[in-house]
Amino acid sequence: MPNNERLKITRKKFIEALNEDLSREYQAIIAYVNYSQVLKGAKYMNIADELAVHAKEELDHALQIANYVDYLGGMPSATQKPVKTSEKAEEMLQFDLENEKETIRNYRLRVKQADSLDEFAIAEGLRTILVQEQDHLIALATALGIDPPNPGIAE
Repeated sequence: MPNNERLKITRKKFIEALNEDLSREYQAIIAYVNYSQVLKGAKYMNIADELAVHAKEELDHALQIANYVDYLGGMPSATQKPVKTSEKAEEMLQFDLENEKETIRNYRLRVKQADSLDEFAIAEGLRTILVQEQDHLIALATALGIDPPNPGIAE
């Protein structure tokens, strides 16, 4: 789909997209709470503490997105995306990294969509969330010993 075509979005479709983002935030809260408690060993102490902080930030994001959905006339989602778990620390961190990449891709698109709807305040709020999500991605990549990947933008 050409770039300008995917930015053409109705208010209703934008609300639906934000609710998908909200479900992803719920997923992140649950995953970060779980992973922060089950990661064991000296190698993972720092990232486990960081994940607990991420859980609180994701809750703030969820509240903000729910507020945008309500402001736009929608009903905020009450359902989370599925949460993957593992007995292996590196797998958990990889799951989180993949989720953050998806979240960033979608928020990058959502910012452009908000701008196209002249919802500039929402776009600015989403940019602030995006900064934190990118910080999460960097922390996870660092814990995995890899370079932070470029998530791209959602199609």
